[in-house]
Amino acid sequence: MAHDPQTVAGYSFSLAAYKFYFALTQAMDAERSSGQAPSQDPKLEPIPEPGLGGRLLWAGELDGSGRAIVVAGNISGVATLAATADSNAQKQAIRDGIVDFLVTSLDEALRILKNEIRKRQTVAVCVGSAPDLIQREMLERGVQPDLYREGVIAASERSNARNKPGEFSPIGDQALVIWRVDASPAVGLPKLDAIALDCLDSEDELARRWIRLAPRYMGRLRHGVHLLVSNRKFAASFVERVRELERRGEIAFQGLIQVSHSDRNEEYSFPSDN
Repeated sequence: MAHDPQTVAGYSFSLAAYKFYFALTQAMDAERSSGQAPSQDPKLEPIPEPGLGGRLLWAGELDGSGRAIVVAGNISGVATLAATADSNAQKQAIRDGIVDFLVTSLDEALRILKNEIRKRQTVAVCVGSAPDLIQREMLERGVQPDLYREGVIAASERSNARNKPGEFSPIGDQALVIWRVDASPAVGLPKLDAIALDCLDSEDELARRWIRLAPRYMGRLRHGVHLLVSNRKFAASFVERVRELERRGEIAFQGLIQVSHSDRNEEYSFPSDN
């Protein structure tokens, strides 16, 4: 990973959001296995892909981890409630598109959330108040989120117990694949994302959802860094496909793919010198 501060920041935030997204999707897998997933309202259009729509996530304080959890919630499809008394954090969350609504009370937040949960729509609401006060109000009113910040963080830590925050060490067949474009990222990154989607197995719905929705919900916070934790088969297919399109002259922009396996790291710059 290049030492450019923005690139490093984009990588760290993207990886944190991905870990939380993965942790959230484990809850969905558990519901699928138990048959407890909420049913779709027959009056609404069918859901085109799996997601956590219809569930409430309590993200707590909108600090660094909270921001990443909210983004992960947006990508997974939940309705998310966060809180912070920090006015700068409130404004920044709106500017970055992390939250959709900034309100002053739990009542306002619940009105928005209940409507979107009923429709199984994604929404993120931040209350401009201290999280412990909001959590106390939730307990008093009997508001019970389906997913909690503490559980999401704990699940993320368990999945990568040996790594420091912001780090990832692939194990077994895993591969961490990072791609970025040096110039004209608005043109190049969507093309690389499309190639990545073509290289994924059709049944890998959660990875496909991540690639498709992460650019929308992370925006400039990624600083041009896109990543996916997948397997060696995907990594090899992705690199080979980019090489093939480059040889055919269909990739004219400059970029880099980095692949981390449990036993080695690889880099592929394009266009190549060959």
